[in-house]
Amino acid sequence: MASTDPWDGRLARWLVRPLRDTPVHPNHVTTAALATGLVAAALFAAGSERTVTAGGLAFVLSSLLDHADGELARMAGKTSDFGRAYDRVADLVVKLAVFAGMGIGASGGRLGRWPALMGLVAGTALVAIFSMRSEMLRRRGPSMLTQPSAGGFEIEDVLYVIAPVAWAGWIGPFVMAAGVGAPLFALRVTRQWLRDRVRLLDNPETSH
Repeated sequence: MASTDPWDGRLARWLVRPLRDTPVHPNHVTTAALATGLVAAALFAAGSERTVTAGGLAFVLSSLLDHADGELARMAGKTSDFGRAYDRVADLVVKLAVFAGMGIGASGGRLGRWPALMGLVAGTALVAIFSMRSEMLRRRGPSMLTQPSAGGFEIEDVLYVIAPVAWAGWIGPFVMAAGVGAPLFALRVTRQWLRDRVRLLDNPETSH
């Protein structure tokens, strides 16, 4: 039977398999993902063609490492409440920093200062989206919150387009679009989050 795991998850599992019986801890991988993501944000904020290109590469690496820490934790039997919390916080910090960095780097051109504002708006909306979805997952379990997927890609994998967008020189328009689209999607997730909380209040035995 063919695997239904997302492609990035499969790649992350392959990358960390050699680390399973080594002293490398999943939290070390989380720290590497956080550091690489912050480097990507700084490169985007610098705004030159060379740094933006490097920022796209750094973001892809950070995203893979973000998946790799969980894969290593499960593979090596090193899961922990702290590790899960650290992973969530690091992931949200990177998302906010990267979008803010892209906005800063794209400011000052034809779009003026708008990209800086829209990057911050988009990053904040993404933090809200992932925070609410994480809470729903913790409360109801993964089976109760399906994520749209097709061909080995999940909806959150859309963030990988940041790299080709950066290489194509389209960061400014992308940040402007994200500054509109992400808050709209956040409103949709907020409605789902509110309905879920009401459902749990009515049926507390369904909570995990």
